[in-house]
Amino acid sequence: MIIGLTGGIGSGKSEAARIFTALGVPVVDSDAIAHELTAAGQPALTRLAAAFGAEVIAADGSLNRVWLRKKVFSDRAAKQTLEGILHPLIRAEIVARLGADADAPYRIIMVPLLFETGAYADLITRSLVIDCDESLQISRAMARSRLTEPEVRAIMDTQCFREQRLALADDVIVNDDSLENLETQVRAQHKKYSGLHS
Repeated sequence: MIIGLTGGIGSGKSEAARIFTALGVPVVDSDAIAHELTAAGQPALTRLAAAFGAEVIAADGSLNRVWLRKKVFSDRAAKQTLEGILHPLIRAEIVARLGADADAPYRIIMVPLLFETGAYADLITRSLVIDCDESLQISRAMARSRLTEPEVRAIMDTQCFREQRLALADDVIVNDDSLENLETQVRAQHKKYSGLHS
């Protein structure tokens, strides 16, 4: 069984994933894979440079994420180009890593744009959304990533609306309280998923 874990920016996906990992559940993080694929010297970075020019490479040879973020949020064609290069590579790596953990009772893939891309519908058994109030999303994202409110809202605009995400979810964890509360809910889902598998 494969669970697709998702949620808007600042919802607490990564914290929920950390708790699942502590419970012994294999978690494949699409964002971490994207960072690996765009590290200095990686073939994906060469392809991005060919598509976007030298500005996409930072001084240390890695991906210039700040420049690219601004580019894709202001240019829909650039966003499609980026996704066309990275998404197939990320998916292939996710599939490979899922195969390595095939003996686990269930596995999780964490994909921020799980519903938006539609690229993982054939892989997942159930979807789990980490949800919180929009104002809380914004404040958390600003504190964590040192982004301005307009920058956070621009990212949110690339994600499906909260109502859409909740309507598509098989399971929901509401993360608007303490870390202890989040852990309690994750443990409940863990018990449920383990029971579904058995």
